[in-house]
Amino acid sequence: MFNKILQLALIATLSIGFNSTFAADLATPDVDDIEYPDDEAPSELEITLGKTLFFDTRLSINRKQSCASCHNPDLGFSDGMASGIGAMGGDLGRNTPHIYNLAWSSAMFWDGRMETLEQQALGPIEAAGEMNMPLDQLLPRLKAVKYYRETFDEVYGADGLSKITLGRAIAAFERTIISTDAPFDRYLGGDKTAMSDSQIRGLELFKGKGNCIDCHDGANFTDDSYHNIGVGDDDKGRAEISGEKSMTGAFKTPGLRNIVFSAPYLHDGSAASLEEVIDLYNVGGKSKKNLDKLIKPLHLNKREKFDLISFLGALTSPVVVQRPAIPK
Repeated sequence: MFNKILQLALIATLSIGFNSTFAADLATPDVDDIEYPDDEAPSELEITLGKTLFFDTRLSINRKQSCASCHNPDLGFSDGMASGIGAMGGDLGRNTPHIYNLAWSSAMFWDGRMETLEQQALGPIEAAGEMNMPLDQLLPRLKAVKYYRETFDEVYGADGLSKITLGRAIAAFERTIISTDAPFDRYLGGDKTAMSDSQIRGLELFKGKGNCIDCHDGANFTDDSYHNIGVGDDDKGRAEISGEKSMTGAFKTPGLRNIVFSAPYLHDGSAASLEEVIDLYNVGGKSKKNLDKLIKPLHLNKREKFDLISFLGALTSPVVVQRPAIPK
């Protein structure tokens, strides 16, 4: 509590015109606010187990793909392609989203089809177009490996290796993929030299003329909600899950931490760069069909677009993950 009070006090003393709206809407993620299953943080062994599973190609039907194949730490926990590719080589149709700071998220996937990391961890494994591995076939495959058999027993006791503990292990690792020490966070904490003049101007645009903060708010720069931003493809998005026509073409607001690493962008991967994303917003979307009421032409000039992109760079705090040895 003292640290939060101190942070707010520092914000109040900054001389660049921060206001109460900024202080309330943007912050540094607080690891003490992460909600764990049964309110119990995972042990180091559970995290190591989940990490090993994350990188193990045994989780796909043909042993050719792991979670890290699409969520590659070397590519911003994405894959660098417009749309993902499944274990059988098929096009998945949507861009692979990064997984930074999902420890605080309440909506998973572009369409929010799942609410927890445990559910998210199992979904792609079973999905026919993705890893295509039925769990009733995967569990015996993993139990045949001494490391998995013994470690699941050690971590989960009588529950051992099951669908539930498999999801819990992978999610335990995914909750450690955290970015909290970007230049923006140091600036927010009182270090006025942490961001450049261009980045400071970009921050003002982000919460002002650019209207970015209307959707990209909070410590992770996402409202965990869904918006049609005028991309103009035929993907129904959230409507396919919710059944609400008003959600047609609406997709989850992606978090912006470490966003510089995970190009291309948007749910269909149609924007090769952050410049192209801002150009889309600047004209108020390519398609006006079912467009979210928050999306309007911004009329940013070249300098303003440069400053806004510069600020997005200030949200960068690399997460280094050493690839584990995969058990035989």
